[in-house]
Amino acid sequence: MRRMWLESRKELEEDLLARLKKIEGQVRGVSKMIQEKRACGEIIIQLAAIKSALNQVAMTTLACHLADLLRESLEEKRDLKKAMEEFLEIFKKFS
Repeated sequence: MRRMWLESRKELEEDLLARLKKIEGQVRGVSKMIQEKRACGEIIIQLAAIKSALNQVAMTTLACHLADLLRESLEEKRDLKKAMEEFLEIFKKFS
């Protein structure tokens, strides 16, 4: 089970890094659009796409964090309520 979790964790890491590289490119594109004095409407559309992509990365990372907290709590026989409180603190910072 642990090996499968580590393999899926590696796939998740690769996916997140690929998404972040794409976002990097989008941000550079917006910078270029501003330098080229492109229409504000076009820039807003690109910024919305960047915002959406960042939200996807963040939500995936939050889900991973929650899974880690729950797994660790169960393995170490810790209080799940404390793990949920810790998660909610992190979630509030994102929201």
